[in-house]
Amino acid sequence: MKKLGFGLMRLPQISKDDYGSVDIEKVKKMADAFMENGFTYFDTAAPYYRGNSEVAFREAVAKRYPRTSYTITDKLSLFMIRNAEEMEGFFESQLERLGVDYMDYYWLHGLGGPSFKQAEEWRAFEFVQRKKAEGKVKHIGLSFHDKAELLDEILTKHPEMEYVQIQLNYLDWEDATVESRKCYEVATKHRKPVIVMEPIKGGSLVNIPEEAEKLYQDYRPDSSVASWAIRFAASPGNVMMVLSGMSDEEQMADNISYMKEFQPLDEEEQKIVEQATKIIKASIAIPCTACRYCIDDCPKKIAIPDYFAVYNNLKRFGGPQGMVARTYYGNLTQTHGKASDCLKCGKCEKRCPQHLPIREYLEAVAGELE
Repeated sequence: MKKLGFGLMRLPQISKDDYGSVDIEKVKKMADAFMENGFTYFDTAAPYYRGNSEVAFREAVAKRYPRTSYTITDKLSLFMIRNAEEMEGFFESQLERLGVDYMDYYWLHGLGGPSFKQAEEWRAFEFVQRKKAEGKVKHIGLSFHDKAELLDEILTKHPEMEYVQIQLNYLDWEDATVESRKCYEVATKHRKPVIVMEPIKGGSLVNIPEEAEKLYQDYRPDSSVASWAIRFAASPGNVMMVLSGMSDEEQMADNISYMKEFQPLDEEEQKIVEQATKIIKASIAIPCTACRYCIDDCPKKIAIPDYFAVYNNLKRFGGPQGMVARTYYGNLTQTHGKASDCLKCGKCEKRCPQHLPIREYLEAVAGELE
């Protein structure tokens, strides 16, 4: 397979204010372009767009293409169900929303310390193995958001896992929290091919400081900023696939342009990325990827990732952005809880794949924008 996967986590929306509203007609056009250029790998999960990502796949791909012409990955999201007995029904509902009889790949979703313990207690590893034995899943594995040491423990205990999906990008490659490089090395040690998520860190590696962007433009004037991030993620030899969440046809066309005939970064390009990384790290106040896992359980319905994006823009561009940032913030608070409404319950932090101190950051947001 070509190394670019269509990540159905960031899709075109009919309404920006309605997270569940997917523009299926646009998704159809994007899927057509994707497959016409020889790409076949799609990735989704039940939490994405409240299940409508799976539905969008059914309408755009499963209903319109032969089953042998694509592969689909979905995930067992244990945080969405109440007990082990619900896994069967959850799985069957996914097949129905996808419009397929079997999944090519099925992951235990977002494993970390607490969720690994839950998966063990609920015998979720045995469940996905059973689905494979039944022919309803071709390959099993896990997506992972935690330290490399835990990943090593999981893969040692569960060698039946065939693949590992990890967050990998040049900003997190040496990050002490995400440990992209170390997780990649653990997966490689266990001979598990790696699927990459968050290669552009939720858009953070597209909207980069001018100084970093100039480094890229001076070396490759015709290449997009995003292409550097995607190519970095796809360059390690044990990376099987890089997922890109594309929200419009332009992003799809750009990704196809350099991934159709993929060329790994050369030594000089690696050095340029290292320089850009230093510049970018100095400019980001809150390293949120806008995955939105944090918002569903928030009792005050606080628009956490949106507030963080506004705050980051304010911190990055300074004083002139103050009025603009406060205007955007004020608009958001008309339909969402304010940052200062936070009850400090910590539910958001338990769901955050980046392990961010969200409650502390919300205090900072309130201090600047209220």
